[in-house]
Amino acid sequence: MKFEDFFVGQSFSTRRRITAEMVDSFANLTGDRNPVHTDEKFARKSRFGRRIAHGMLSVGIISAILGNEFPGPGSIYMKQEVRFLKPIFLEEEVLITIEILEIKVEKKRLSVRTTVEKNNGEMAVDGEALLLFEGE
Repeated sequence: MKFEDFFVGQSFSTRRRITAEMVDSFANLTGDRNPVHTDEKFARKSRFGRRIAHGMLSVGIISAILGNEFPGPGSIYMKQEVRFLKPIFLEEEVLITIEILEIKVEKKRLSVRTTVEKNNGEMAVDGEALLLFEGE
């Protein structure tokens, strides 16, 4: 996509299933083995009642979407503000949406809203990111 093709309000949404394998791989990769993420017995006794995904795993998926799908190749992730509002449970499917909030033509920068919504409509993650776009 070319920079001049972007417009304020433009959005992209995609669904992802958050699997136990993803959470376990993320825990091994980062060293974040908090038992609320990795130990079913421990997690059952937690406020969540079962294992939950790492909040930063959802941010990593957002990063992958920004770099590969929308805006896509040429996107350089400069900043991300994020709020974790609700837990994402293992094997839960979520809707991830990227929406362009602001375009700075002279600097080739995009401000985007980044959200992760649960199937029940609850917002799990809400944030804003700043991107430099050096694509086509």
